[in-house]
Amino acid sequence: MNQQERQPAIAEFWSQLLKSGGYTTYFTGKWHVNVPVKELFDHVDLVRGPAPPMPPALGRLYQSRPIEGEDDTWSPFDPKFKGHWGEDGQHWAESLADSAIGFINNASKHEEPFFLYLAFNSPHDPRQAPKEYVDMYPQEKMDVPVNFVPENSYKDVMGCSTNLRDEKFAPFPRTEYAVRIHRREYYAIISHLDTQIGRILDALEKSGEKENTSIFLAADNGLAIGSHGLFGKQNLYEHSVKVPLLVAGPGLPKNQRIAEPVYLQDIVPTSLNVAGVDVPEHVQFKSLLPLIHGEEKKHYTAIYGAYMTLQRMVRKDDFKLIIYPEGNVRLLFDLKNDPDELTNLADKPEYAAKVQELFVELTKLQKETGDTLPLKLEE
Repeated sequence: MNQQERQPAIAEFWSQLLKSGGYTTYFTGKWHVNVPVKELFDHVDLVRGPAPPMPPALGRLYQSRPIEGEDDTWSPFDPKFKGHWGEDGQHWAESLADSAIGFINNASKHEEPFFLYLAFNSPHDPRQAPKEYVDMYPQEKMDVPVNFVPENSYKDVMGCSTNLRDEKFAPFPRTEYAVRIHRREYYAIISHLDTQIGRILDALEKSGEKENTSIFLAADNGLAIGSHGLFGKQNLYEHSVKVPLLVAGPGLPKNQRIAEPVYLQDIVPTSLNVAGVDVPEHVQFKSLLPLIHGEEKKHYTAIYGAYMTLQRMVRKDDFKLIIYPEGNVRLLFDLKNDPDELTNLADKPEYAAKVQELFVELTKLQKETGDTLPLKLEE
């Protein structure tokens, strides 16, 4: 595919749609899409890849660690390990916040409304943060998740084996000691990220644009870090498919929490509605505004999930069905009574009808999304 063929069509992408509505568009941070970012935004700064780079020799120190009783040569707050620590010694999240504040200060001087897309690399591994943030979470006080197990019985058929990148970071079998250390570093980088977001919000308020600005805060898939014997995000358990989603802005209710399952992609039509831009037919998702304003109670009949050809999921009401086709495995969880997904109900005779109901829903959603992976329920 040559460069000309890769040019996006007019008003096809999110930023282009908002630009067509009169918005000046800004981008800074992580870009992981096979389209030239500078073609999509008016102003671009600090474009970075999907994961902060580490020299190979130092990167190896980050794997299969820590082992209790052995010295841990890795440090989350030492800039020599690179990763989130830039060449200037500044953490990437701090650099991105600086860039965002610069954009806001510039945008506030102009009449046109602005769309600012901030893509932090945090809290992506390597999980690094200044020492003061790591010290906020003493290792001995860190909890181990209730669904911790040393090894997931299905790790190979679900694609989360010892060879998967994200699963290599801790030793096999998993230990409570390693989980506590990794969770400490995870929480530290999240808290450090929170501080940078706070700086950006302060700058927005100082610019005088806060009351005119809608804010959408979301995140990548959640990391397991010990839950179900996993460490990465390549799974369809609740701890990894459920992520933060916060919406704030003029005309929106405050201090409201909605438990209804939605998709992150719903942010696109929601933001277009807020901006007064028509939602084109190729956008497959739904605006959150009717849900936010109480005009509807249910957003989707069911939620569909997939990971490569190795995992499929459907969630409907309080039940979730997960299928691992390569191992002919099916898992059924009652999320209302078992939110940590500890008990698989799929093989219990009294839940056979529920399994069949969800399987029908899953295959229906497969067709709607163009997923052609064949699935079956038989043992």
